[in-house]
Amino acid sequence: MLQTSRRSALRVNMAASMASQAAVRGLRANTSKNILLDKIKCTWSTPRRWLNLQEYQSKKLMQESGVAVQRFYVADSASEAQEAAKRLDAKEIVLKAQILAGGRGKGVFDSGLKGGVHLTKDPVVVGELAKQMLGFNLTTKQTPKDGVKVNTVMVAEALDISRETYFAILMDRAYNGPVMVGSPQGGMDIEEVAASTPELIFKETIDIIEGLQEEQALRMASNLGFKGSLQRQAADQIKRLYDLFLKVDATQVEINPLGETPEGQVVCFDAKINFDDNAEFRQKAVFAMDDMTESDPTEMEAAKWDLKYIGLDGNIACFVNGAGLAMATCDIIDLHGGKPANFLDLGGGVKERQVYEAFKLLSADPKVEAILVNIFGGIVNCAIIANGITKACRELELKVPLVVRLEGTNVHEAKRILSESGLPITSANDLDDAAQKAVAAIKK
Repeated sequence: MLQTSRRSALRVNMAASMASQAAVRGLRANTSKNILLDKIKCTWSTPRRWLNLQEYQSKKLMQESGVAVQRFYVADSASEAQEAAKRLDAKEIVLKAQILAGGRGKGVFDSGLKGGVHLTKDPVVVGELAKQMLGFNLTTKQTPKDGVKVNTVMVAEALDISRETYFAILMDRAYNGPVMVGSPQGGMDIEEVAASTPELIFKETIDIIEGLQEEQALRMASNLGFKGSLQRQAADQIKRLYDLFLKVDATQVEINPLGETPEGQVVCFDAKINFDDNAEFRQKAVFAMDDMTESDPTEMEAAKWDLKYIGLDGNIACFVNGAGLAMATCDIIDLHGGKPANFLDLGGGVKERQVYEAFKLLSADPKVEAILVNIFGGIVNCAIIANGITKACRELELKVPLVVRLEGTNVHEAKRILSESGLPITSANDLDDAAQKAVAAIKK
């Protein structure tokens, strides 16, 4: 079951890697019902590790741009959390475990504590709860089965919400620029709102040159249901959010809920910000906040060598170049009765050292009982791949069967290198032949 779900998610995410993440999640058709694509599938796991920020980090960015958020502190010990609660001097305090997964409120800690989000009026209780959160694993519907270790908690002022709305700014290719999406029905899955009551979804395209206009911000605030002085206040928050969107090179800023308090404040209570990874070179401060503690160590190691790695549940490693080829390779292995253990994508412009490092990663996986190399050389020189393979086989003393299918640029030279190496490498004529030989190798 996990294998199937991982591969289903992989298909969606492969498409995402060919566009921007926000474009995939963004507006797709002219009908309201198709305004948002399935967010869960598009953010589950990706061959390209997009920047992920913890909730408090997103709120810090908003705070720095003048966006109204709850007062908050961050703590990594129970005593710090208790002290933070005292400093807030609030009527009520909300304590939130900080992990990169949704469903925290309904999650369970291996300490026995239920729920990663708690409300209290007593700073001492904050400290007691933090003791049962920090250093323990929190399991939610979006985490691995063993959960994710909580290293940080956010201690924030709890504000009453009299009304919840939804607001987002998305970079959408269908409109060649940013689009605002809003609904007076916030605090819930926006896809559900779009499906059941599409008339409650409003969108505004923004001219990337002219920028967000005053009348657009006011119109969106009105569509969100803000009235009187709150309409002006909401419009101001919308403009500040757009300024943040541009400043940090975001592909998405999503606020759910953008709430209204009984005291007459418009506050951003929760946020999700996605970033354009191509802008990393000019967003050093933002990308320095990237929380790697929840990342798969193998994926992180692969990224150091500009390799893209996805772990699966089988026993045949897939060494490919290109997203489409990866999916085809996984499918045909499955067709012949095998199960992919992972796939590792070389991409283009590959060097011999990358091939060597790729084999190190694949051979270190105890699940791997065979390796299938499937390279279609366009901009990739097959001879470079062949040299990298032979070097890796010799130096790493590869113990598992290796099946290689090469096609394209300089393939004849590559095949000569492999055949004259004297190494136990099984050559394949095509992908079908390669998959059959890899499956047969693990059954011997």
